Amino acid sequence: MSLTIGAALKATRSALAEILDERDADREARLILARITGRSQASLIADPDSALESDAHETLNRILSARLDRQPLSQILGEVEFYGRPFHVTPDVLTPRADTETLVDIALSEPFAYVLDLATGSGCILATLLAERTTAKGMGTDLSTAALDVAARNVDRHGMADRATLQRSDWFAEVEGQFDLIVSNPPYIAEVEMPDLAPEVRDWEPHMALSPGDDGLAAYRTLTTGAAMHLSPRGRLMVEIGYSQGPAVYQLFEEAGLDQVLLHTDMSGKDRVVEGRLP
Repeated sequence: MSLTIGAALKATRSALAEILDERDADREARLILARITGRSQASLIADPDSALESDAHETLNRILSARLDRQPLSQILGEVEFYGRPFHVTPDVLTPRADTETLVDIALSEPFAYVLDLATGSGCILATLLAERTTAKGMGTDLSTAALDVAARNVDRHGMADRATLQRSDWFAEVEGQFDLIVSNPPYIAEVEMPDLAPEVRDWEPHMALSPGDDGLAAYRTLTTGAAMHLSPRGRLMVEIGYSQGPAVYQLFEEAGLDQVLLHTDMSGKDRVVEGRLP
C-alpha cells in the first residue's frame, strides 16, 4: 500500500520531533515534503490523500536519515530562504538566518551607492542589498575560496553579477577604494562557547566562520580599526553581533573614532547590530 502525503507529513513530523520542538518539526516536515514532491506547502495540506511516489519515499528516507544525524536541513536541501529569496547553501558557508535580516533592514534605512560586505560567506547580505537597491554596486570578500564560489553562485542566481565583485581577502588586506556602507556578519562566538552550540552548528558549519577564538571579539577589533581607511565621508559601518556583545562592540566603535554609534535589537529584543558613522 502506497504512503499518502498526509501520512508522510505525519510520520516526518514525528521523526523530527526527536530533535526539534513541535513548531520546527512541522515547519521542516512541510519543507521536506514540498521539495521531494515539487508541490507547494499549501497543496500538501489541501490534498493529503494524494499518493507519495516510490522514488519520493526513498528520497524522504534519505533526507530524514541525514537530518536525524543533525545535518542542517539547509545543507541537505541545498538552499534556504533569506529576505524572501532562495540562497544556495553548502557546508562551506554559514546558513543564512533570520537574525541577519535585522542587519539588512538597518543597511537599507539610508541610501548607499557602493557597499562592502566583509566575510560574505554565502553572499546573502551582498546579493540582498543589491537586489533591494537596483542602482548600487558592491564588493564581497572572504578568506575562503569555497565560500566565494557559493557567493558567486548566489550573486549570479539573483542577477547581480554585473554589479558585484567578489574578492579573496583577509578582511581589508586586498580591498581598495572607499565605500559609503561597510557591513559584516563576522565570526563572533567565543572559544569557550563553541562546545555548547547546537550540533547542527557545531558539527556541520565552518568553524572559521563561527569563531575567531579567544573572546570572540577579534574580528570587531579589525573591522573598527580598519574601517576609516575604506569609508567615504559620513559612511556607515555596521556589524552583526552575539546577543551579549553589545556593550563591548559599542565601545570598540567609539574607541575607533566612529560617530553616532547605535545598538540595534532583533525581533526577539536581543542586541544584534552595532552601527557607526565616519565623522
